[in-house]
Amino acid sequence: MSFKVISDGSCDLTEELIAKNDIDIVPFYVSMDGETYLKERDEIGILDFYKQMVDNPNIYPKTSMPTVADYKKTFEKYAKVGLDMICICITTKFSGSYNSAILAKEEIENEYPGIRVEVIDARINTCIQGLLVLEVCRMNQNNLSLDEAVKETNRIKETARIFFTIGSIDYLRHGGRIGKLKGLIAATFKIKPLIILKEGEIFSEGVAFTKNQSIVKVYKNCVKFFEENHLNPDDYAFIIGTGINHEDYEKLKTKLQSYFTKADFPFGQIGATIAVHTGPYPIGVGIIKKYDA
Repeated sequence: MSFKVISDGSCDLTEELIAKNDIDIVPFYVSMDGETYLKERDEIGILDFYKQMVDNPNIYPKTSMPTVADYKKTFEKYAKVGLDMICICITTKFSGSYNSAILAKEEIENEYPGIRVEVIDARINTCIQGLLVLEVCRMNQNNLSLDEAVKETNRIKETARIFFTIGSIDYLRHGGRIGKLKGLIAATFKIKPLIILKEGEIFSEGVAFTKNQSIVKVYKNCVKFFEENHLNPDDYAFIIGTGINHEDYEKLKTKLQSYFTKADFPFGQIGATIAVHTGPYPIGVGIIKKYDA
């Protein structure tokens, strides 16, 4: 192992994938009342958080980024044993997590001469950030140097996309993230917006009127992206992310496997950092180009 792989909690990987790939997670904080903040995963489980959202539909939870001290505590653990690090942070368009990590990096590199901490703005978030983190793990397992891994990470992060849908636009509107969807969505319509997330921003990909229809359209939008851009699915890694609606994972997976017959579709648990904007019912598929494709 050439370096340690670290990510903030926005990567939305399951505990199984985190453990399997020896990733260290610096969690976000989440609050239902705007006053008491708990560390996601450590102090409040993701599904417990979703249950509170479902039980309290008129309350809009908030998140807070990891502190400089949170990052420094994690970085110092590996600096003490002489291990360099790559830390992947949620897009700066969504959070200041990257800035906290940069300040912690500067302190660690001053206190531990010779140790390098490379902090990377993923320019993406949620499960496609997770895919990027997993690719960095593969680079590490394949013995890329720290400099090589940083170069490849910055190159492939631009290829990441997530095609998804949500239960309603209420949370997007409340959080001020509706952006480029304004011209498409009328607040009085109970429609399911189809969205593409790239480079940290959301863009409209159409609408659906039922949950099942929205899952089919997520599948179709993903296929369309590959066909219109003449891409080889074998060159890409995939992940399916859901909120509390785990049963929808199998529905979308079945549709995707009918076209992407050789691809694996690991499960991604969408966490609080994106759920405060999407609500409890997001479902989507994320892709990123493999670094060695």
